[in-house]
Amino acid sequence: MQSAKQEKQTLSHDIVIVGGGLVGASLGCALAPLIERYGWRVAIIEAASLPENAQDMPWQPSFDARASAIAEGSAQRFRQLGVWEAMQHEAAPIERIHISERGRLGAARLSAKELGVTALGHVIPNAWMGRVLHQQLQRLPIEWYCPAKVDQLTPQAYGHHLVLSDGSELTAALTILADGGRSGLKEQLGISSRRHSYDQTALIAHVGVSQPHQGVAYERFTAEGPIALLPLPGQAMELVWTHASGTEQARLALPDREFLQQLQNAFGDRVGRFTRVGQRYSYPLSLITAEESVRPGLAVLGNAAHALHPVAGQGFNLALRSVMDLVEALEQGAEHQRALGDMPTLLAFEQRRARDRANVIRFSDGLVRLFGYSLPLLPHARAAGLIGLNLVGPLRRGLARRAMGLER
Repeated sequence: MQSAKQEKQTLSHDIVIVGGGLVGASLGCALAPLIERYGWRVAIIEAASLPENAQDMPWQPSFDARASAIAEGSAQRFRQLGVWEAMQHEAAPIERIHISERGRLGAARLSAKELGVTALGHVIPNAWMGRVLHQQLQRLPIEWYCPAKVDQLTPQAYGHHLVLSDGSELTAALTILADGGRSGLKEQLGISSRRHSYDQTALIAHVGVSQPHQGVAYERFTAEGPIALLPLPGQAMELVWTHASGTEQARLALPDREFLQQLQNAFGDRVGRFTRVGQRYSYPLSLITAEESVRPGLAVLGNAAHALHPVAGQGFNLALRSVMDLVEALEQGAEHQRALGDMPTLLAFEQRRARDRANVIRFSDGLVRLFGYSLPLLPHARAAGLIGLNLVGPLRRGLARRAMGLER
């Protein structure tokens, strides 16, 4: 990675990506053909320290490492970027999905074999995805400002002026915010967000299981909230357990043995006995969407644009589709000799994203609301719906292909 940290004069760039996490790094990789074709000067600003050489980044598989569910459509996009072969080394395939409600007979089952694919998705440690993406970025003429934050982001006639925490000053024809939802840059620019709190908190941990999971991912709806279990390499699974906010604190403090017993009581024995639990994390759940995702010379991606409930596992997959759509829009704009960051190009990107984003938000939010209420007859209706979904093949396959990111 090239470092520009010591340069203090104002430097002109075509594209500046704010945030070098999974979304920003994916965007950097996706821009590679356009950087080569048009000679664009691209920079990434990242607040966290990163090794000078990604090859030197230590990889010690950890039982506690956070992981993400990557849909098959996202795997295909990573193949386009030339990184999937390396990512697969630490990936656990999802071969089947089992959706059920605790205490009810209804269940829906989806399988890769039925859909004619090798996997419905994959579960990959976030640290490994980041390592692979950053190794790919090392091959590109991208400048890094790291560690550094954007202290000031000011619109100007053709793009934005950025003042960084290390004293650097940059200008960019196109600035892309991919730094999550907490940087304050959106607020600095006057971009507000719609927020809906679910009054829920996700408890996340890795758990050991007594029998092979055989590549099955589980979504189990309980009276307390959904429990998701995603397959990991070996006899381990990632747990995402939704709680009413405040109630998770008691479980975070439980000794491991008591925690595992409570999980066993809530989930049942479909994966055998829970044998081990790693470090437990928690974060509040909300639906957050930026009121604006594009402005002249500006695009907003990833959690900065939308934060979803994890019940359907769609957050990063939606963000990756946004990355690829933005690059496609920029390519089309360049072919028509439009200036980087002009509104016709960015509006074309936004129009392409709007329907997909709305569908995913409606799907995720609908699941939360459907399984979050306990009206007298609603559990029976949900059970009937799961049975019906399992019986109606075309409906089940259509839902699966949408969740896999193969249809929008």
